[in-house]
Amino acid sequence: MEELFIANGEVLLNGRFTTVDITVRNGRISSLGRIGSNSGSSSPNGLRLDAAGKKVVPGFIDIHTHGGNGVDVNSASAADLLQLSRYFAAQGTTGWLASIVTDSYEKTLRAIGQIRQARAELKSGAQILGIHLEGPFLSREYKGSMQETLLREADLSLFADYQKAAAGLIKYITVSPEVAGVPELVKELAARGVIVALGHSGADYATTLSCIENGAASATHTFNAMKLLHQHAPGICGAVLETDIFCEAICDGRHLHPGIIRLLLKTKGSAKVIAVTDSIMATGLPDGFYKLGGSSVKVSAGDARLVEDGTRAGSTLTTAKALRNLVAYSGRKLEEVIPLLTANPAALLKLDSSKGSIREGGDADLVLLDQCLEVDTTIAGGKVVFRRGTLESF
Repeated sequence: MEELFIANGEVLLNGRFTTVDITVRNGRISSLGRIGSNSGSSSPNGLRLDAAGKKVVPGFIDIHTHGGNGVDVNSASAADLLQLSRYFAAQGTTGWLASIVTDSYEKTLRAIGQIRQARAELKSGAQILGIHLEGPFLSREYKGSMQETLLREADLSLFADYQKAAAGLIKYITVSPEVAGVPELVKELAARGVIVALGHSGADYATTLSCIENGAASATHTFNAMKLLHQHAPGICGAVLETDIFCEAICDGRHLHPGIIRLLLKTKGSAKVIAVTDSIMATGLPDGFYKLGGSSVKVSAGDARLVEDGTRAGSTLTTAKALRNLVAYSGRKLEEVIPLLTANPAALLKLDSSKGSIREGGDADLVLLDQCLEVDTTIAGGKVVFRRGTLESF
């Protein structure tokens, strides 16, 4: 029986920090509570971590990332993706969706195959929770960094091909409501248990509402690559703000002004906003030239833009940095913003019975944060997958 004992940490339980000890057995939290004066000791077979002076929070879940540390999801090998999982763990991420930007049929199938292989081989690092397809059923007018020639009308048979190749691993897809056939596609995909997000869109209010009524559950990088709100034509922005769907937000200080982040939180409520990175392979690396799928990207002062026309192309954000930004931008307490990276994405992915919060019986996906909200230790599935300042390879 694998055991882990975490002593003396300030643990986020039911929305507040409480000093308790955590016992982990076989990847799950088996008990929460003070052990007493001897709380620094563990089972003879267990690993003990002293979390004194640390905040212990649920592991971060990133539902929208295209890569980092030199790895681009579209072109990555399985070995690259395993490396990427280890890098993400160092940022406090314990679970992520591998986001594939719109690409050719053959390259998309290849990426799906490599993700499946990596997920099967993963022994350490952030867990690969599934696949996010960003497209190809997207608006040309609001394509963002997508290659226009690869965008197409809704095609259920094409999605079915991808899902078959993925063995059901496609959990999340971004579509544009105004693209021909998308409202009907949304209904079908939702019925199949696929979580549908709306984005890269200039859709009108009524069309967007029809997709939400058909089962769309989220908005992709809200306000970005999206027609903005107008008092006479609320459009997609008005519809996603008014309704009860989740809204992704890229909190890097570039994609959204801090005031917009505060407005989004006030409008939607903190339970309906999900912090995402939309990170690309340049994340964690110096400025220079990189790839995002088939597109060339130049990163200058950390800002990623297409070489072709200067369109912003993803970000160089990490989940750990997103958390610190959220605290700074929102003015809210840490315990109020942690759910944007934990409970909320878990709820969208329908994983909240086991992930996204710290509870007895839940998955032991945990992050220890220091006083500056830097990641000290990351635990995924009950295993220590990152510890700052150690040469040990997890």
